[in-house]
Amino acid sequence: MHKVTLIPGDGIGPEVTDSCVKVMEAAGVKIKYEKVDAGAGVMEREGTPLPEQVLESIRKNKVALKGPITTPIASGFRSVNVALRKELDLYANLRPAKSFKGIRTRYENIDLVIVRENTEGLYAGIEKYTSEDKSSGETIRRITKKASERIARFAFEYAEREKRKKVTCVHKANIMKVTDGIFLEAARRIAESYQGIEFEDRIIDNMSMQLVVKPELYDVIVTTNMFGDILSDLCAGLVGGLGIAPGANIGEEIAVFEPVHGSAPKYAGMDKVNPTATILSGILMLKHLGEKKAADAITKALDEAFLEGKKLTYDLGGKARLSEFTDYVISKLP
Repeated sequence: MHKVTLIPGDGIGPEVTDSCVKVMEAAGVKIKYEKVDAGAGVMEREGTPLPEQVLESIRKNKVALKGPITTPIASGFRSVNVALRKELDLYANLRPAKSFKGIRTRYENIDLVIVRENTEGLYAGIEKYTSEDKSSGETIRRITKKASERIARFAFEYAEREKRKKVTCVHKANIMKVTDGIFLEAARRIAESYQGIEFEDRIIDNMSMQLVVKPELYDVIVTTNMFGDILSDLCAGLVGGLGIAPGANIGEEIAVFEPVHGSAPKYAGMDKVNPTATILSGILMLKHLGEKKAADAITKALDEAFLEGKKLTYDLGGKARLSEFTDYVISKLP
């Protein structure tokens, strides 16, 4: 039996994580969950949105399923999610974007994966005011050879394991010659060890256009922290939105799986939202745990549910409630 830390989160978090847990249980996976709370909901009780027991639980179990979390205003935290990634050294952010037949979008047959460096760049939080009246400020964008090689190697290992054919490094080395120069050169060095996988690079602004015009030309995309954040939302838009955008934050020993979307507090408790992003994150978790058969079964069930289109949630053009959609997916399991 697997042991997994469960962080329900805030807003719609408890509903979508509960949906995911039910689907995985119905697929026959034996998981013992250790439930811990983080986010705005525990701030008053614990004095912090990220209590130490949350980190302790994840370090012990090595794997966590996490709902979206709200960072309380004036809590002293820039982001609970960022803090989790830093504290646990979850250096790789994996964000797949895959089309489902039955979901109406402008594109078909999209199957992209963003591999985003999670610890450096503009999101590292190295910033300060540069005038006494706080009318100007600066942010330092720090990139290192070590972190760049680590994320590039992760991208190629992922591509090799998943039998993907190409890795594209996205950068702005034509302007940011030092920082993105380090990132690009690191990717080129790592690529030399993976001769069976095609390697190319693209400048970020050109890549943004390419993904809209010719997304079928791309496969695995490895890039820096902020560029990865932006491109992953763009790719989610290609396949139907954040409601079907899963994510994983992975380190050397620890992995945390979560949907890309936010906590949407205005929809909390309404049994309305789409749990697919969390279910897809659960599929990523099952593959990580070696439960490929169950992961494939849930994927197939989702494929069938979307293709029939009888129980879609409001964001996908349907009228089904979250609970109805969950039960419908479960009914498609073998």
